[in-house]
Amino acid sequence: MQQQGQHTARRSASSARRFVKQNVGIALAVTATAAVLVSAPSASAWTGHSGGSVVTDIRTVAEFDFAAGEIPENITVNPDGSVTLSMLGSCAVCERTHGPELMRISASGQRTVLATGQVGEAISGNTRGSDGTVYYSVWAPGSAARNGVYKLLPDGTPQRVAALPADAGPNGLAVDPAGRTLYIADSLKGIIWSVPAAGGPATPWLTDAALAPVPTEALPIGANGLRFHNGALWISNFNKGTLLRVPVTGTGTAGPVHLVTGGLPNIDDLSFLTPWSDVVFAAQNGSSSDNGPDRVVVIYPNGTYKPVLTSADGLASPSATAVRGDRLYITDGGVPEPHDPKLQTARINLPALLAGAVH
Repeated sequence: MQQQGQHTARRSASSARRFVKQNVGIALAVTATAAVLVSAPSASAWTGHSGGSVVTDIRTVAEFDFAAGEIPENITVNPDGSVTLSMLGSCAVCERTHGPELMRISASGQRTVLATGQVGEAISGNTRGSDGTVYYSVWAPGSAARNGVYKLLPDGTPQRVAALPADAGPNGLAVDPAGRTLYIADSLKGIIWSVPAAGGPATPWLTDAALAPVPTEALPIGANGLRFHNGALWISNFNKGTLLRVPVTGTGTAGPVHLVTGGLPNIDDLSFLTPWSDVVFAAQNGSSSDNGPDRVVVIYPNGTYKPVLTSADGLASPSATAVRGDRLYITDGGVPEPHDPKLQTARINLPALLAGAVH
């Protein structure tokens, strides 16, 4: 009986491995405490037991002053546990009296302003190179002398590495793993620009209708969030509610545009469960233009998605997400009254995230 049980166990394990091999949609997902093999769920996964909420224990870890232009837009989580935040600064309701800031908040809560912009500009995207270099977008409408992407030199001095046309709208930023090329999402012109990370002329890497804004929208914003992940650029289109994936070919050019999912109005910036996993956490910044819900959704590789946080959890114009281990970070711009811009964190419940992946 014991031998038969061992054979049965081996057959069961072999069947499970074959199932995972045939149906896996996510590569190895490594958290702070464990390595987890993740499978893309089928549509039927949503009708079974959820294993609890995918995201739990949400709390506010930093509050900001909306009237002073402290309107968080983008976030990068650093290896030391600190976060780098882009603060928009200029906005109609704060009468454009304050310039934007790039701010770092340490794990202990200490705040340091890394860079400032001019009144009327916005600091939108930011990212971190593998060597620790901080890059950030300055959206300076009508100013060819200021519009573009900057980096912080070792002494903290800002240096523009990419000049963009005065009518461009630099937003999301991404850098390739080698740290050689920066990619810039242009929210106004429907272009992804590329530029050497060391500096140089920006060139259109991809121009496509799928990246363009919808001119009739109250807030015409196209390509918005941007991430370099698993050999491809992942791009959100704010107006069209789509998440796109564009492979980067061996020669560095753009491959075909793939639609990952749609039907997510006002999808803003995004992040991945791990560098190896194609599970996405994306912000839906609905209250920024009154055109949809305020939500954070989890998107699986097969395009299935579900909300994991809503306005009932305190979301107020959520603009970006970031993940470190099993911790999810969310920036809230606080556009609707009573204007409560903040940084929130929550815990990712991995068993619930993976529930239904393997039956």
